[in-house]
Amino acid sequence: MRYEGPIYRPPSEAFSLLVQATVGCPHNKCSFCMVYKKGPPFRVRPAEDILADLDQAAADGWREVTSLFLPAGNTMAAPTQLLARVCEHARRVLPRLERITVYGSSAFIDLKSLDELKELKEAGLSRIHVGLESGEAEVLRRVKKGTDPEQQIRAAAKVLAAGLELSLYVVLGLGGAELSRPHALATAGVLNAIGRFDFLRLRTLVPKVNTLLLHQIRKGRFQLLGARGVLEETRLLLENLDCDTQLLSDHYTNYLDLAGRLPRDKPRLLAEIEAALELPEASFRPIFVGTQ
Repeated sequence: MRYEGPIYRPPSEAFSLLVQATVGCPHNKCSFCMVYKKGPPFRVRPAEDILADLDQAAADGWREVTSLFLPAGNTMAAPTQLLARVCEHARRVLPRLERITVYGSSAFIDLKSLDELKELKEAGLSRIHVGLESGEAEVLRRVKKGTDPEQQIRAAAKVLAAGLELSLYVVLGLGGAELSRPHALATAGVLNAIGRFDFLRLRTLVPKVNTLLLHQIRKGRFQLLGARGVLEETRLLLENLDCDTQLLSDHYTNYLDLAGRLPRDKPRLLAEIEAALELPEASFRPIFVGTQ
């Protein structure tokens, strides 16, 4: 089996078989992301190579694996027919598969029709991991995300209408001190507009080496939130959420591990945040610069 570039996958796919259908990221402009800034450039792998890797995985003892993740930054940018062919082949050679998942940005999901997404569902695709990051238009513009709130809502609606699972990621602190409140409120608004979806996963902004955002921080153009600021932003976000989803904080960047079903568990989750806010700032991890 072959793999090119850094290994990039959600923590929830830690035990999944990784087989690349694409390499790199077709957007690769987000100011907070370092993953592909030094390459490799985006490309779609030849179908024959992808299928050969799946065959090799089966021959190497992976026939019992239950989860397959097709990694790189935005596999939904690949042609629908190729992805469908890959999913169908994976189900044939890995007969115990229960789940096939990918990363996909709102912008590239929105380029596909509902019929295309239904085709992928029929072929065996199960879940799309989408970096929403923020629902605030100015935050999205500043971090060069390449989408807007309207497109985020539209893309999510397509995914759900196709019967696919949707896992959305929000980055706490992405608006910095200046836009913390608008970031929380507008993100809640987008999530509420999406309504009922499978997972909402929280991440906390950690500046990374070799990124525009780190340069902006060092020049004083972006003020990071400390632990208390992030917790207050999280409280504001949750207070304004009316969506139906499973909330998870399954990431090393977070100051607090929040997990529960919304809206049912909102009172408990808010109480946990309030308790954390009673702790001194020194109780939490320090701000650091990430290298991976």
